[in-house]
Amino acid sequence: MIYKIIDLAYKYGYDTPEAFSKAFRKQHGVTPRDARKGIGKLQSYNRMTIQVNLKGVEPMKYHIVERDAFQVVGLKNEVSCEESTEAGIPGIQELWREAQQNGTVNRLLELDNGEITGLLGMSVDNSKQKNELVYWVAAEYSGNLPPGLFSLEVPESKWVNFEVRGQVPEAIIRTWKKIFSEWFPSNSYEHAPAGTPSFEVYTNLDPASPDSYSEIWVPIK
Repeated sequence: MIYKIIDLAYKYGYDTPEAFSKAFRKQHGVTPRDARKGIGKLQSYNRMTIQVNLKGVEPMKYHIVERDAFQVVGLKNEVSCEESTEAGIPGIQELWREAQQNGTVNRLLELDNGEITGLLGMSVDNSKQKNELVYWVAAEYSGNLPPGLFSLEVPESKWVNFEVRGQVPEAIIRTWKKIFSEWFPSNSYEHAPAGTPSFEVYTNLDPASPDSYSEIWVPIK
């Protein structure tokens, strides 16, 4: 449901729509009208919960993206989520090492010709086995399938795109936890059904850098 600005203003205690729009722009840097068009990035101060520590204090920078279907190419492997640790899933780490050692990473960087610039770490929850997923090291690519690689058609969907800043994989793991423990409980969106992949975008050639910039895309409905 799309609410009118005047209805939102009165709902949240503003005297006029202009006062609401002014406060919205001060908080997010864009007007409500631009936000509806997907212009700019919003900040989400998630619902605070008092446990051992205080959550939801630091804003998560994100924006909503709608994409038509697109193709990725790369390597893939089935990995078990049951082997997950604080450092990640071993099967995923092994696939990245393989892709780096056999030259696939450099090859994907050369093939990358889509709207998303960077290497993709893509998780597809369509395995026949419970607690398993198909993980891809890939790049968005339009063209004939290159030899030695697999291709995946990513369906048309809507994603929420989160900014991630910091050393990989620690910053990625930390942000994934906040997405499901803080962002989803504080927003009206739901995680899209299995079949539409979630993925990480790595744009920095030195992911171990404390200034590394990455993204997490989560399909939503």
